[in-house]
Amino acid sequence: MANLNKQNPPVTLKAVAKHLGLTPGTVSSVLNNSPACRSVPGHTRNRIFAAARELDYKPNFLARALRVKRTYTIGVIAAEIGDPYGSLVISGIERYLREHDFFYLTMVHRHEKEMLECHSRLLLERGVEGLITIDASIPRPLPLPAVAVAGRRKVEGVTNIVINHRTAVLDALQHLIDLGHRDIAFMKGPETSSHAENRWDCILQVASELRFVFGRSCLWR
Repeated sequence: MANLNKQNPPVTLKAVAKHLGLTPGTVSSVLNNSPACRSVPGHTRNRIFAAARELDYKPNFLARALRVKRTYTIGVIAAEIGDPYGSLVISGIERYLREHDFFYLTMVHRHEKEMLECHSRLLLERGVEGLITIDASIPRPLPLPAVAVAGRRKVEGVTNIVINHRTAVLDALQHLIDLGHRDIAFMKGPETSSHAENRWDCILQVASELRFVFGRSCLWR
């Protein structure tokens, strides 16, 4: 009776290979989409995928990481968990990584330099293969690929993804002026935000170029 309650052991890659009469190396190269799978005929690749689905094969990522010395994990450090801006960015990151069989670890920096440094170090110690920060600049070079979403500090090896605030402000302000609006409040983001100052400077510059007279200015915190 006890044996009936035991769950079936997970199907291994070797079991899939034996089921197909192929070598584990061939099956592994196809399921992991490695460069070696290019030499495997299309009909064989289809057989492998069909067998993996039929047998309900699930890859052991821990064993895979140990074998290829990779973690397939990305570190993501956001300002807060749940804020509208960060949530949208994290959602896009998660969707892309999931499509490429990557996992991610998320931490928050709360716009505190010490916390950003600490979390970066912790994620590096846990073997992440890349680091993404949201609404924060990466202050120094890191020993792995790094991307700063809305970061503005030029650091070797760090890719900064920034918004063209000038174009955005020009389009928005011109649209409001064309509609006949003249009494417009300008809201500045929190000083802790990595792109608040740049956005504010662009607002002032574009407003001046359009000869727009400020009815009032509003500092939003």
